[in-house]
Amino acid sequence: MSTLLVIAKEPRPGRVKTRLTPPFTPQEAALLAEAALVDTLRTVAATPASRHVLVLEGAPGRWLPPGFDVVPQCAGGLDERLAAAFAGCEGPTLLIGMDTPQVTPELLTVDFADCDAYFGPAEDGGFWALGLATPDPELLRGVPMSTPTTGAVQRDRLTAAGLRVRELPALRDVDTAADAEAVAVAAPGGRFAAELARLRAVNRR
Repeated sequence: MSTLLVIAKEPRPGRVKTRLTPPFTPQEAALLAEAALVDTLRTVAATPASRHVLVLEGAPGRWLPPGFDVVPQCAGGLDERLAAAFAGCEGPTLLIGMDTPQVTPELLTVDFADCDAYFGPAEDGGFWALGLATPDPELLRGVPMSTPTTGAVQRDRLTAAGLRVRELPALRDVDTAADAEAVAVAAPGGRFAAELARLRAVNRR
């Protein structure tokens, strides 16, 4: 693997995980977002790649581990920002977001020897991972993002381009409180699960 990309937002209250409020406050939602980002970056750092890159909206904080190149997200819609992330890469590249802290190095260790693309569907109809043996920004531009059909449209874009696509397991994004509970169960040993348990305990007092 040449490059592993993580596209993320700085975990600031009111700017991240707004669908977690309520039941969580904006400050608590930001703490959960930071925990998800920490788990994701640790997993990516543990996955072999020539480059580990964080494509960030905002500024890096203490949550950023060593070994990452940090590049700013470009302006525009999510499709443009994802396209620009791929445009800055050469060779096989896999991109994920910060919303699946249950991801593992095994899931991210992909081999492009007999395929041109990897596609990781999300349970909400989007996608949590996209890998391209030859990065091509045009494969993402114009794909409608944050809709129930985003994943299907993106996958169709890959096959329409004649790419051999290998599918990764479906994962659940953390968007709502119910998602958070399910993901914590799926990855009970991570910081995200610990932070969720801490906030539940605080809110029960």
